[in-house]
Amino acid sequence: MRLAKYIDHTLLKADATQEMIEKLCQEAIDYDFMSVCVNPVWVKYASKLLDGTDVKVCTVIGFPLGANATETKVFETKQAIADGAHEIDMVMNIGAAKSGDWDRVKHDIQAVVEVTERPAILKVILETSLLTTDEIVHASKISKEAGADYVKTSTGFSTAGATVENVKLMRETVGNNMGVKASGGISSYEDAQTMIEAGASRLGASKGIQIVSQANEAK
Repeated sequence: MRLAKYIDHTLLKADATQEMIEKLCQEAIDYDFMSVCVNPVWVKYASKLLDGTDVKVCTVIGFPLGANATETKVFETKQAIADGAHEIDMVMNIGAAKSGDWDRVKHDIQAVVEVTERPAILKVILETSLLTTDEIVHASKISKEAGADYVKTSTGFSTAGATVENVKLMRETVGNNMGVKASGGISSYEDAQTMIEAGASRLGASKGIQIVSQANEAK
C-alpha cells in the first residue's frame, strides 16, 4: 500500500475554520490520503467537499478525554454517521480503565460498536501515555472483544503521542486481524516508517504532506 493511504490527514484544533477544513480536504484529494480526520461539527461539510472522491471522512467521539457518558458517545456517533462519517475514532473511558472497571470500559465501547453502521468502522483511542503496559494490553484486548475494528494510541492532546514500544505492544496483543493506528507526534517520513514497521496499519498525522514529500525525496 502506498504511504499516503496509511494517513488520516488530521485537523482537530479548536480554532479550525471553515477555510482550514476546505484546505484540509483539498490536500487530502491532491495527495490521496486515506481520510480527513475532523471534529464532529465539520463532518457534514467535509463529506460534501469529498463527495465523489475515495477520501473518507473520519471523526472523533468523546474527544479528547473519553469522559462523556456512554449515551452521549452513542448519540455523537449516530449523528456523525448520519452526517456522512465513514470512520469513528472514539476515546475509551480512561478513568474507568485506570480504576480497573473493565466491564464499564467494554460496555462503553460495545455501545458505540452497535451504532457504528457498516461499512463505517470504529477505532478505539486508548491514550497510551496515561496507561501502564498492563493497562494497554488489557484495553487492547477489551477493544477487540467489544468488536472494534482498530485500537489507536493517542488523541494528540495528552501528555505524549505514539511510541514504537506501544504500537508493537498493541499489535502483539490484537494480532493481525485488527487495525492499529499510531497517532500523535508523527511528523516525518522516518517516524511514519518506524510506526509501520512496528505494526501500525494507519497513521494519524497533521503533517501528512511533509511525510509524503520526504518519502518522495527519499526515492
